[in-house]
Amino acid sequence: MAAPWTGALLLLLASQAVSSAQASDEEEVPEGWVLLHVVQGQVGAGNYSYLRLNHEGKIVLRMRSLRGDADLYVSDSTLHPSFDEYELQSATCGADAVSIPAHFRRPVGIGVYGHPSHLESAFEMKVYYDATLEPHPFGETAYSDGTDGSRKHAYAPEDASQEEESVLWTILISILKLVLEILF
Repeated sequence: MAAPWTGALLLLLASQAVSSAQASDEEEVPEGWVLLHVVQGQVGAGNYSYLRLNHEGKIVLRMRSLRGDADLYVSDSTLHPSFDEYELQSATCGADAVSIPAHFRRPVGIGVYGHPSHLESAFEMKVYYDATLEPHPFGETAYSDGTDGSRKHAYAPEDASQEEESVLWTILISILKLVLEILF
């Protein structure tokens, strides 16, 4: 009588093991991330393949080598980063990931380097926009791209009058300087 239940239990455990193995193959992505691009490419041993990133905000690059070993180099000062000149890098034998801060100047240069241990490396890179909220050091909430998540108030009329007053003072002082230069 116990044999049918044992068989059913084993079948259930086997199906859960297969489904969890399939789920682990898929990449887990945090809730606030938005997939922007999927880039696939190949790069020869000791060579670079260059990409350019124009998206603003905090960007996360996740790259996996499909064949061989591709490494990732990122820079906001050059469009052709290398292992000699870069700001961010990920050079592992497995999955590579880099988080590009929102303050990096755009365009950002991305270099994919083919490790010389393989004649050719194939890669797949996923580009995510990170829109998750980060805790502010003073208890306020701020988005990861640096903007304030909770706008306290819109542009107030008092601010406008102070701005106009400041502009008027600047013009008045400039005119006075000009008159003094002419007289003296």
